Amino acid sequence: MQLHDFYLSGNCYKVRLFLGLIGQPAELLTVDLPKGAQKRPEFLALNPRGQVPVLVDDGQPLVDSQAILVYLARRYADAHWYPLDAVAQAQIASWLSLTSNEIHNGAARARIGLKFGRPIDLDDAQARGRQVLELVDAHLADRAWLVGEQPTIADVAVYPYLAMADEGGLDLAPYAHLNAWFERIRALPGYVELPHF
Repeated sequence: MQLHDFYLSGNCYKVRLFLGLIGQPAELLTVDLPKGAQKRPEFLALNPRGQVPVLVDDGQPLVDSQAILVYLARRYADAHWYPLDAVAQAQIASWLSLTSNEIHNGAARARIGLKFGRPIDLDDAQARGRQVLELVDAHLADRAWLVGEQPTIADVAVYPYLAMADEGGLDLAPYAHLNAWFERIRALPGYVELPHF
């Protein structure tokens, strides 16, 4: 198994984190994003979107961090990470969607703007980021995990960019339930440290 990876990417980190949590080894292959390696023909042959991460397992390239989490959970992980129950799967899908939309356009975009120097509307990204922080904090007020009684891939998908929201200029201190959830994730066996500049 190989993971085409960029250390500072929160989406790549999701996959590294889950691999750690399920004890699944993978060879990490660094893709030099600042030098445009993701747009070279050999990489585009793996992922025509020109994005990381890409997981190659048994010769099959898999793209998109959320899709990779689903694959790893179904193929290699204990059932609680991606339960077969239809309601739980729908709830997990909702959190994966939140990650790809609201979190990406909020906390993740603010981090990209401040840390990578990309031109963004920082005020808008931070406002969106605060909305999601408030939403997730309220959701966690009476539960330990986002879905069900054990951690799922929803927790793995949502965690990175919210836990790194301070790198996008967002204050995490007001969100007690969110911070307690961060600590629960960090206490899981096999936890992998967040990437920091």
